Amino acid sequence: MLCDDCKEKPASVHITKIVNNQKTERHLCDSCAEKAGELSFSTEVNFAFQDFLKGMMGSSFAALPQHKSEAACPSCGLTYGDFGRSGKIGCGECYTVYGDRLEPLLRRIHGTSCHTGKVPRRGGGKLALRQRLRQLKGDLDRHVSREEYEQAARVRDEIKALEGRISAEKG
Repeated sequence: MLCDDCKEKPASVHITKIVNNQKTERHLCDSCAEKAGELSFSTEVNFAFQDFLKGMMGSSFAALPQHKSEAACPSCGLTYGDFGRSGKIGCGECYTVYGDRLEPLLRRIHGTSCHTGKVPRRGGGKLALRQRLRQLKGDLDRHVSREEYEQAARVRDEIKALEGRISAEKG
């Protein structure tokens, strides 16, 4: 396949962009891709996580809501402006101090602002059961709203069995 721009060299860079549900594809050679500003083929790689965050938020963190009072975290002294410049949180307390401003950012990057990581094998059995119960209740609500009553009944029975298991482990 030849480059879409110069039509001479073989295309080695394939770019797919989706904007407003419109998919566009470009197939470029190295030099045309670099000229178009799509990629840089320098030998030096300078990738940092804060650059990734800045890319997720646009060209800079200027889009983040700024507050007039630059209150600093009482634990580490980081201001919200410092976070905007570096893309790094200073400590765990920063999540509490700047929570109202960080939550939209976390939702945009991760899809949620609630951690749903792995459950430890040892001692995590009860937590895993509660997470499964929460998931099943969500499934039940979806099935009922879609009027899928047979699946809803199956999920309801599984919920009852799981609730029995949880109460048996408590007692």
